[in-house]
Amino acid sequence: MPTDVSSAASLVPRLVVPDPDAAAEFYRRALGAEVLARFAMSDGTVTNIDLAIGTASVSLTTEVQEWGLLGPRTVGGSPILLKLTVTDARQVRDRMVEAGADEVVPVEDRPYGRCEGRLRDPFGHLWIISHVSEDLTDDEIRRRIGSPDAGS
Repeated sequence: MPTDVSSAASLVPRLVVPDPDAAAEFYRRALGAEVLARFAMSDGTVTNIDLAIGTASVSLTTEVQEWGLLGPRTVGGSPILLKLTVTDARQVRDRMVEAGADEVVPVEDRPYGRCEGRLRDPFGHLWIISHVSEDLTDDEIRRRIGSPDAGS
């Protein structure tokens, strides 16, 4: 019988980057990240930097093609969107852009009750920066976005 691991599970994205120390510094400046731990091999290759961004966690590792660890710039883009909910998405957007990120989708009010947009960090990872701007029910959101599930 399968074991239910949901009560003990945690998920921490590990971002592959060419220079984890530079990435940690970017996330510190742009998102207020705090380094919790850093581990490197004897040759200096950083295997892991654990970061806290508010109550969220993310870790970083060095891109090593021989190990199959490839970052977004190497593979031609990121297939993952990291959604970070903050108290002021526009302010965080400004900090990220000032630190070197590119705004891909403007941070603005959306019909589904969120102020959000998408940014690409200097390492190619895509972030949705978001905050709640209106407290809406799921049905209200469905109606506003024209979902075929509205009212069901």
